[in-house]
Amino acid sequence: MSEPLENLYFNWLYAKVLHIRRPTPSLTFDTLFKTLHNLEFVWFLSGDDNRAEDGKELRREFLIMGEIPDDVEWRTQIPCSVFEMLIAFSRRAEKNTGVPARQWFWEFLTNLNLAEANDASGVEPGEIEDTIEMLLWRTYRDDGDGGLFPLREPQTDQTEQEIWQQFCDYLVDQNRLP
Repeated sequence: MSEPLENLYFNWLYAKVLHIRRPTPSLTFDTLFKTLHNLEFVWFLSGDDNRAEDGKELRREFLIMGEIPDDVEWRTQIPCSVFEMLIAFSRRAEKNTGVPARQWFWEFLTNLNLAEANDASGVEPGEIEDTIEMLLWRTYRDDGDGGLFPLREPQTDQTEQEIWQQFCDYLVDQNRLP
């Protein structure tokens, strides 16, 4: 293995949400995904720690699938990134709804107004970081606008709900219960 583990892992994550045969700047998201991967998923509501653990669990899967010897420190000690959390949560959403994980991932990015942040768009890492800071510190609107799950008819303040509960509220609000 000549390529660093972290590079292999990032490319593996990237392929989970985007597969491009002929990369062009309008179809690549290197800046967005690298920025998301370099930002730590910070949580402070009980239950959101599960989102971080789900994200870190992707590392174990990567090592097993790649037949790479376990690196316990890398797998467990490095904090979960926002990119890992979004991918892991999209997979959890798929298990609970039947909607493909890749589709959920892009819906999350759409809700964050980041789905158009491809490499041709000229989006700067600072703009992405600002959006993610709003998500992490829950400074988005109480109806979820600016977060992962904007609601048309919120019943509770979404900034005070763990991510899983926000997702459940979103499914009800969007009439998308399986």
